[in-house]
Amino acid sequence: MSDGERSDATEEPDLSPLAERLAETGADGYLVYDDSEDSDQRYVSGFDAPDPFTTLFTRGGTHLLVSGLEYGRARSESRADTVRRNSQFDYREKAAEYGAREAKHRVLAEFLGRVDPGPDPDPDSGGASASTGAGDGDGDAGGGVDSVLVPEGFPLGTAEGLREQGVTVDVETEGVVGEIRATKTDREVAHVREAQRANEAALRAAEELLREANVENGRLHHDGETLTSERVKTVIETTLVEHGYALDDTIVACGADGADPHDRGGGPLAPDEPVVIDVFPRSKATKYHADMTRTFVVGEPTAEVRRRHEVTLEAMAAAYDVLDAGTAAGITGAAVHDAVCDVYEDAGYDTFRSNPQAETGFIHSTGHGVGLDVHESPSVSPDGGELRPGNVVTVEPGLYDPAHGGLRVEDLVVVREGGYENLTDYHTDLVLD
Repeated sequence: MSDGERSDATEEPDLSPLAERLAETGADGYLVYDDSEDSDQRYVSGFDAPDPFTTLFTRGGTHLLVSGLEYGRARSESRADTVRRNSQFDYREKAAEYGAREAKHRVLAEFLGRVDPGPDPDPDSGGASASTGAGDGDGDAGGGVDSVLVPEGFPLGTAEGLREQGVTVDVETEGVVGEIRATKTDREVAHVREAQRANEAALRAAEELLREANVENGRLHHDGETLTSERVKTVIETTLVEHGYALDDTIVACGADGADPHDRGGGPLAPDEPVVIDVFPRSKATKYHADMTRTFVVGEPTAEVRRRHEVTLEAMAAAYDVLDAGTAAGITGAAVHDAVCDVYEDAGYDTFRSNPQAETGFIHSTGHGVGLDVHESPSVSPDGGELRPGNVVTVEPGLYDPAHGGLRVEDLVVVREGGYENLTDYHTDLVLD
């Protein structure tokens, strides 16, 4: 595969903070064992595989240990400096002698022993040495990795097995890779923006279905059939597939169902009640997500639902007023969240800030990061730290009460040094005429 054809997964991320973390702790490497559904694994390895494989990051480069099935593809598609396969370490012979469990750990320990951990990062170079391209890794690279940091989700059995082979294994408690991922490159932002366009197409299809519905016997009907949450979800999912996107589930929650922020919703949809539609697709190609919510009413909402919608839009505007200052002003996720709470509390609604035991009102955080995971750093919440240029976050104020239903409006924005960029291009009308 030529450089021009290599997937986005092969782009070099700035992993210098991880190299610095290794230097701080004295560990030789950072070890991940998982499939590429684990976003940290995909990000560090630059490789997409359905079965678990091993990634070792050191100050000298990135190294993969994969099955024979994935070996050729890993060499051509990943960004790793070296790629090795289990057979290079006599796995079958070890399994015959020690059993499958111990053989796996012996192979992994031998793999670590063949990797040079590399020099401490040069403070003038900005971190780890540059990748030199994937190789087969035959022969002894020198040095050997004797100690590793692992993510919190690292398999306990594998950690214990490595310790039995004399490798020091400690948990990396700072979540450095997640923090690196939180700051998106321009290309990553483009992936999220593209995902958001597909998201909007799916929501538009759902909205059209609702607009065409008529009322019969207190329920919405379409083409002579009762319009259900499930049917709207199918239209959303079908539209996303046509655009190259997928999602495991989505939210189409009507009336009291919508009063639980994460109730997926189900059954017939009713007129005159709010319908919360929250869509969070993932690209099949880039693996990046989008996230957006709108609330619609077919018919005539109550005066209280109209008021809740108006106040929610005011809360969203208050969040944008804070974000508009940009990261140069040192804004935090907590400040954005506080601005939303101020609006709701001034309007007489409970928030978790004013009443930690509240069961109605604004009962969640204002937002979260979006990228390879639909929920990732940073947090726009009471604990939200300083926002940085390139953070992609949701702004999603909402109000919840079974007596009135749920109501949430969610946009997706990029934080910039001098303000923010809204990636969402979709109206916030409540009533569908």
